[in-house]
Amino acid sequence: MATTLPTRTSRQLLSGVLRSRRRPDGVAPVVDTVPPRRRALVTSAIYDDGARTSSHATLGETFRALRSRPGGMAWIGLERPDPRELASLAAEFDLHALAVEDAIQAHQRPKLERYGDTLFIVLHAARYDDAAEEVEFSELHVFVGPDFVVTVRHGASPNLPAVRRRLEADPVMLARGPEAVLYAILDAVVDGYAPVVAGLENDIDEIESQVFSMGAEASRRIYELSREVADFQRAVRPLRQVLHALTKGFAKYEVDEEQQARLRDVADHLTEVAERVETHRGALRDILTVNATLVAQRQNEEAKAQNDEIKKISSWAAILFAPTVVGGIYGMNFDVMPELHWAFGYPFALGLMLAVSVVLWGVFRLRRWI
Repeated sequence: MATTLPTRTSRQLLSGVLRSRRRPDGVAPVVDTVPPRRRALVTSAIYDDGARTSSHATLGETFRALRSRPGGMAWIGLERPDPRELASLAAEFDLHALAVEDAIQAHQRPKLERYGDTLFIVLHAARYDDAAEEVEFSELHVFVGPDFVVTVRHGASPNLPAVRRRLEADPVMLARGPEAVLYAILDAVVDGYAPVVAGLENDIDEIESQVFSMGAEASRRIYELSREVADFQRAVRPLRQVLHALTKGFAKYEVDEEQQARLRDVADHLTEVAERVETHRGALRDILTVNATLVAQRQNEEAKAQNDEIKKISSWAAILFAPTVVGGIYGMNFDVMPELHWAFGYPFALGLMLAVSVVLWGVFRLRRWI
């Protein structure tokens, strides 16, 4: 027995005017033509009144099942699909060519686009890898229509199977239709930011304690953290605009209070994440400045120490060179030289060498070269 669609007001956030996009019965269904080398279809199911009514292994089966249940909703999950798979979805659900192209190519900034009664949302999920101490980013594209949700994932995050299980455990929420799925996906992406923020905070705390001992080695780690924080900020900041665009449609599409509260809660969490990320970026700038100052100070100290060593070496070289000059002159053995036949000439030469050396030592000592 077929059940009725969720209320019009709960679906208007997504489409404004609800129109079925299914093909008429007389039109041949679109069948899968993807070769068996790789299946991008992760999960495909039909839901009716908050309950899963069927699961399907191909897109063609899903399309036929959705046409047979006028009150149903299709939730299709894909991972890195090729153009042929998305072409079949575009033909069935009348997806815009620009949105399909973005979903294939990926590398899009977070955004929300409306094409008729279909929303196209690009999200950037993040995951903190504890072992590598780095942030991994994934891209997620979501098509939301009056009776379908299509997710195209490029990466491991977020955990969409967990999102599906959580919604299936809450039939009341799932009965709200595609907008409930969209909310759950947004909530999962934003909740996934919390461990990333915590991981970055831990890394920043570690680098703060090490910057006074690691020297120039800390600069590379600070730079890597700064890049991760900047990438994270590029994922978070545009998503705030996406949520703002959704909340602006509350009054226009008469969204019920419960759904408004849920989306506002997601927006609040995202705002908190954005503020903490901005704090992290400022902290890293300060740490980098301090580290640069310390590195310059160490380099100056090393240069001063090297100069002192050079002064010492040069001073002793000059002291040793003076006797060599005197001895060299007396060693030339000319017949006519002062004190050459003097009985005290030899002690005089030695005394002269010693006197010159002592004078030089005194001068260098006075200048603190030795």
